[in-house]
Amino acid sequence: MKYLYYPGCSLEGTAAEYDISTKILLEAVDVQLEEIEDWTCCGASAAESKSHLLSYVLPARNLALAEKMNSSNQILVPCSACYLNLKKVEEAIKKDKDLLGKINIVLAEEDLILKGGVVVRHLLDVLSNDVDIEEMKEASQNKMSGFSIAPYYGCQCLRPFAVFDDPEDPHSMDALIKATGAQPFEWDMGAQCCGASNTSTKPEAGLALVGRILKAAKGADAIVTVCPMCQMNLESSQKKISQKEGIDLEIPVLFLPQFLGLAMGKTQNDMRLDLNLSNTGTLIEKAI
Repeated sequence: MKYLYYPGCSLEGTAAEYDISTKILLEAVDVQLEEIEDWTCCGASAAESKSHLLSYVLPARNLALAEKMNSSNQILVPCSACYLNLKKVEEAIKKDKDLLGKINIVLAEEDLILKGGVVVRHLLDVLSNDVDIEEMKEASQNKMSGFSIAPYYGCQCLRPFAVFDDPEDPHSMDALIKATGAQPFEWDMGAQCCGASNTSTKPEAGLALVGRILKAAKGADAIVTVCPMCQMNLESSQKKISQKEGIDLEIPVLFLPQFLGLAMGKTQNDMRLDLNLSNTGTLIEKAI
């Protein structure tokens, strides 16, 4: 299987461990990635406040570059925010030809044209639907037996485009977790918002939302995520929230490929657990 790869900005900065672990994991399951040449920022959440058209043109440029490469019609995107931005363009131009025309007027400045010939796929979609789960089971050999893992999806990989899972009751991580020998932790917070940028714009509101999730995860051995923003929110404020609540809410938070990679025999150095903000030591000690 081969996919074009759009890492996005976070995976080259604060979430470098997500990029590294994704590439190592996918190589282990015979998935080939080809990075989109000259990709640029998708606009994240800032472009919309500046210009509605810009918020479409920025991700559209990356889709046009992907079409130009003509080596695969599927783009694999690990970052949920990037996935949402690219996906909204893919979906919007199917219905709004006027918008597509406006986008192509701008793209023409770089001799680019968007036709709508690529499909944007989230990493979780590919792992849960395209990858051979039996291959993961065989490689894992029940290494994570006895672990209880809380799957955290966040908002953007499932909403508003319910392409591969139910946004109100998601379960696409369950089979992946079970393939390692672990069990999915039973909770109802997997699709609840972590507060996104509220932790910096309205700290009290953001910390309250993260606190709800951490409290609900008590009893799990770790939380696994598929979103850099969620990962940072759930990791960065554990000590502060624990002190405020008067209860120890610290828990390892890993990107899903990090957890799966560890289960399949990759080392903590391979998966770059040293870049995680949460204390992953308890997880490693139990796994050894």
